[in-house]
Amino acid sequence: MHQMTSFATPSDVFGWMEQTCAQAIQPGLERMEWMLERLGHPERRCKFIHIAGTNGKGSTAAMIASVLKEAGYPTGLFVSPYILSWRERIQMDGEPIAEEAFVHWANQLRPLAEEIKTEGPGAITPFEFWTLLAILYFAKDAVPWFVVWETGLGGRLDSTNVCHPLVSVITQVGLDHQEWLGDSLGEIAQEKAGIIKAGVPVICGAEQPEAQAVIHEVAQLKKCKVYQSGRDYRTEAIAQQTGETGQAFSFTNVYRQFTSRVSLMGEHQLKNAGTALMTLDVLRQGYATVIEEEHIHRGLANVHWPGRLEKVSEHPHILLDGAHNIDGVRSLVKALHDQYTYDRLVLVLAMMKDKQVEEMLQPLVEIADLVIATQVAGQPRSMKGEELAELIRRLKPSIPVSITSKVGEACGLLREQLGERDLCVVTGSLYLVSEARPLLIQAKGE
Repeated sequence: MHQMTSFATPSDVFGWMEQTCAQAIQPGLERMEWMLERLGHPERRCKFIHIAGTNGKGSTAAMIASVLKEAGYPTGLFVSPYILSWRERIQMDGEPIAEEAFVHWANQLRPLAEEIKTEGPGAITPFEFWTLLAILYFAKDAVPWFVVWETGLGGRLDSTNVCHPLVSVITQVGLDHQEWLGDSLGEIAQEKAGIIKAGVPVICGAEQPEAQAVIHEVAQLKKCKVYQSGRDYRTEAIAQQTGETGQAFSFTNVYRQFTSRVSLMGEHQLKNAGTALMTLDVLRQGYATVIEEEHIHRGLANVHWPGRLEKVSEHPHILLDGAHNIDGVRSLVKALHDQYTYDRLVLVLAMMKDKQVEEMLQPLVEIADLVIATQVAGQPRSMKGEELAELIRRLKPSIPVSITSKVGEACGLLREQLGERDLCVVTGSLYLVSEARPLLIQAKGE
């Protein structure tokens, strides 16, 4: 085989990925299995905590990883959409992967990624490339004690589903990506339940009976013990003292009860914290993992998850929230109602046109006083600002709407509009949050 030149920089790798990787979403595990077999099954060296769910999986993963790190366990974290930088996708003890390590493991994968196109089942996708690179990095380079492993899309056919984990975690189940995962909660739960492996304990954070029924049935077939939210574990909010940050809550499960607090805002984050704590208790009970209560308190207090009701500016008060489906929007609206006080609510919105845009807009425009509609640069799925504005006006004719095609201009507009007691929320798409965040933080003078 002819000698390839090596990648020298991450941009070499990204350029090559655009040329070499399949650009469409391609569910199925045959490409992953082909690659891993030729790599000598590095995934078998890692102890995975596998997490699927429509919403909450990123926050839950971050909480589990944060507590394990506090407890002194070297911990890897693999998450799908990133907010700040591509390096966040693969983390070790909270630090993003170094560029040199990324380039090194990309070079190791490259010959096989070329070969699979002609000799194997076809080109791998970018997400499969990331997943394989993370496996190699964790198995052969960073060697963490635990790997917190978040699925990309669905579960059953997701490229992360090549692992045999210590525990399988399903956070909340809702409607998103119906074109891949099915139209009913039951069908979507079936896809998420695809991460359940024979005899591996399951933590189920899903609350809807039809989702639970599917998950419990799969678990029973595979002889897995299920820890069900609301039955085997629960969290309850505790009244706050003024001036305290984060949220206080009590946690009760089949093993114990205690109170703690979490830095992330929103009632849905208390549910995610419960699911994280139940997972940690299964590691304690089933895998002799030493985790003290102080590790839990510190881990939850220090957990930082960008773009989840994240305050990026105090004066004026600006929050970023990556809600990008109906359940995410409902959680956001509830949190704004329960936990924030303001005179006017200003929203900066962009949405992807393949989402249920009207259903997502309805609860948002009901509570908003002013909307700035925008679109995400270089993202063909992003709905045009004008189209979005038209939908908003149809849903609430009385609301003032500004339109701009650039996120930077939207950030400028919101500063002009915001009064001292107003609240601004940038939401509707993770791409929007990702683009707006550095602009808003920079402007704050950090």
